Amino acid sequence: QVQLVESGGKLVQAGGSLGLSCAASGRVFSRAAMGWFRQAPGKEREFVAGISWSGDNTDYADFVKGRFTISRDNAKNTVYLQMSSLKPEDTAVYYCAAGSSLPYYYVPTRNHEYDYWGQGTQVTVSS
Repeated sequence: QVQLVESGGKLVQAGGSLGLSCAASGRVFSRAAMGWFRQAPGKEREFVAGISWSGDNTDYADFVKGRFTISRDNAKNTVYLQMSSLKPEDTAVYYCAAGSSLPYYYVPTRNHEYDYWGQGTQVTVSS
C-alpha cells in the first residue's frame, strides 16, 4: 500500500516557475514508477511526466517537454515536478501517482498503469 500526498500548488504568473512535491508512505516507493498527471476543468486527466523506479528513465508529454522536469529521491520517498515557463493552459489539478510491479526501466504513461493516486494539488497560472 502506498499513500501519496502532493504539495506546492499555488497561484503563479505566466512565465513563472513552480515546484511540486509528492511524499509517499509505504514500503514499495523505491520500487514504484512515479508519475504526474493533471486535470483541468471539463477535461480528462492527462499524463504530464513519469519516471521509472530506477530513476534512470523519464518521459514527458509533448506539451511540457523542455519546461517541466520530474525527479525522485528514494531516500526521502519523494518525487518532484519542477515547472518553468508556465502558461495559463497549465492551470489544473496536478496528481501524483505510483505504479508498482513494473520493470525497473519502465515509465508508465497511461492512467491504468498506475495503482495509487494522491488527492491532487491546484496549480493556477494567471495571464
